[in-house]
Amino acid sequence: MSVRNNEERLATSQSDSLPTKDITSPVERPPQNTNPLSFVTPTEFVELPSRGRFYPEGHPLYNEETIEIRYMTAKEEDILTSRTLLKKGIAIDRMLQSVIVDKRINVQDLLIGDKNAIVIATRITGYGALYETKVICPGCTEYVLYEFDLNKADINHGGTTEGFTETKDGNFIISLEKLKVDVEVKLLTGKDELALVKAMAIKKRQKMDETSLTDQFRQFIIGVNGHKSKEVIESLIENMPAADSRKLRTDYQKIIPNVDLSQEFTCENCSLEQTLEVPFTADFFWLK
Repeated sequence: MSVRNNEERLATSQSDSLPTKDITSPVERPPQNTNPLSFVTPTEFVELPSRGRFYPEGHPLYNEETIEIRYMTAKEEDILTSRTLLKKGIAIDRMLQSVIVDKRINVQDLLIGDKNAIVIATRITGYGALYETKVICPGCTEYVLYEFDLNKADINHGGTTEGFTETKDGNFIISLEKLKVDVEVKLLTGKDELALVKAMAIKKRQKMDETSLTDQFRQFIIGVNGHKSKEVIESLIENMPAADSRKLRTDYQKIIPNVDLSQEFTCENCSLEQTLEVPFTADFFWLK
């Protein structure tokens, strides 16, 4: 046998046993799912009280009547029980950011009413619509364990009604009868709400008096008779008669898009029957 033949056979043998480079581009095969059970978190669409009307053009929710959220999972429960997030007061916001499908949407940019609707819907997906918590009976002032049905929430779309004027910027004018001035107010967002929570926490740490009502006025009042300086607004807040203060709060609640959780309450102790606002207590997400 010649050396040449041996070399040819060796070459043939090596070509059979060693991988060769294909001159054509390799076809990528999709990764195979080795998990016999593939789970997908379900989603649902939540009706927005604002119907997207008060968001600026370019915002993901501009003129959108619904928002898609994922069902609450163990991941969101971890967020809600994080000591760090709870201490900072941002556990709820971080949880909502996690369940919102469209990641272009920032929770802090949501109008408070829309945010409330998402909070309620998320709670229902996680723990159901029945919400049992302790409330103080207005009649006998005793604590009563009562069960509310979150599915009975009503939607208030807010906006312009008789007696209110909407500005070109999406704000509203409320007329005060005693001071006879026109107050321009804006719709609060999650960012404004967080600022209020932080302000309250600071005052609590410094053992200062609570001023939650006037602090809220400072957040949503942006003008008085066309004047928008802080000095004018502060003067109004400090000198506003109680009757005007009450009218401002009442009218503002009519204007803002929100979820109405008022439900019929019957006290088992004194048999009082009255419409009661469903309270957002620690039992809402942190079930015992």
